[in-house]
Order: sequence, then structure tokens, then C-alpha cells
Amino acid sequence: MIPNEPPTTTTPIPCAICGNSAPETRMIPAATLRQGLFEQIRHEAPQFSRHDTICEPDLLRFREEYIESLIEKNSGEVSELETEVIQSITRREIISASPDEQEADEISTFADRMSDALARFGGSWKFLISFFCILCLWIFVNTFLAFIRPFDPYPYIFLNLLLSCLAAIQAPIIMMSQNRQEAKDRVRAQKDYQVNLKAELEIHAVQEKIDHLLTEQWQRMTELQRVQIELLQELRSLQQRQSSSQS
Repeated sequence: MIPNEPPTTTTPIPCAICGNSAPETRMIPAATLRQGLFEQIRHEAPQFSRHDTICEPDLLRFREEYIESLIEKNSGEVSELETEVIQSITRREIISASPDEQEADEISTFADRMSDALARFGGSWKFLISFFCILCLWIFVNTFLAFIRPFDPYPYIFLNLLLSCLAAIQAPIIMMSQNRQEAKDRVRAQKDYQVNLKAELEIHAVQEKIDHLLTEQWQRMTELQRVQIELLQELRSLQQRQSSSQS
């Protein structure tokens, strides 16, 4: 039977910015930060170095300030939409949404739903065919069947009045539906802009991280080459001393 191992304890590590201590798993080494974010921290805390650690709340605050500075360099001003993108990046949230979810979040009144339904019906083949049949029936009844006393004789003045009223009512309904569709398209365009901006900022952060890793790797390779050259020089000097002692 294997005895139970004692639980491992982690020594609290102080944060180089606020001074609060936290377990090692909750602290982020400064050596892993990309260069732009590291310089942003150094701008406020000059004593911060690559050998220090920083807590998660301070890192989130500096990351938000760093992203705001990137947006200000490109656009000159941070809007409300861009602020939402920054908060989603720092909190690791998803801002993209499907069109069905966006429509479900919208609050529509009975009049809005009625205008949409009427606009969909008015722009369908069902309405066109049924309206054409009604017109043909109206003309047929008042021309061939109602010789004695037609209720709307030629040139069908009452029919023209009804068509004018229908056009006058249908045009505002279609415009109301188009305005609602424009509002939906505007919201979708804002969402697309937020998603594109977040993707661009994330790609920029990944590029900085890769550049930082490549720089560190290059420095390590340079250090290894320097050590190898020193070892070769020592071996060469040792061989020279041995050859001189033998002679």
C-alpha cells in the first residue's frame, strides 16, 4: 500500500508592482512578457526587470493600457466599441455572435413584427399571384357578368382608388421594414468590426511574442557560440602548452 504523500505547498511570491504576495501559479514571470507590454510596465514602474514577477490583476491592467495605446496610435481615439474589444481581450471573452443570437437579443414590438410580416408577404410571389387573380376577377365581374348593374363599371374608378390606397399604405410599411433591416445590418457591421479589430490585436500580440522568443533564442545561441569559442581557445592553448613541454 502506497502511503499518502503530503500536500505540496507553494511559497508566496511578491508582485514587483503592487507588492502583494500570491502563490507561484498565480504569478507571471516578466521574462515571458512580450517586449511592448514589458516596456508599457517599465514606463510606470522603472524598477521592473525581466527577473521580477507580476500578479494577474496588475498584468490585466497593463495589458488593457497597452492595447489602448496601440489603438490610439492607429486611430487617434478609442471609441466605445473599441473599449468593449479591449475588455473582451483582457477578460478572454468571445464577442462574436451568430445572426440568430443577435435577433433574439433585439426587443421588437408588435408593430415591428407586423411590418416585417407585411413586407415579406408584399414582396413574395404569393402576394403577386393572388393580387393578379383578384384584379382579373374584378375586371371580369364588372365587364362580363354585371351588365345590368355593375358595382364598378369601366374605367374601374373604385378599383383605381383601392390600388392607390394600397400603394399609399404599402410604401410606409416597406420603409419601416427597411429601416429595421438597416438597424440590424448596422449592428452586424459593428460586430464584424469588433471581431476584426480583436483578431488584428491578437495577431499583433502573437507577432510580438514570436519576436521576443526569437530574440531570446538568438541571444542563447550567441551565448552558446561564445562559450564554444572560449572552449576551443582553451583547448588550443592547452595543446600549445603540451607541445611546448614535450619539445
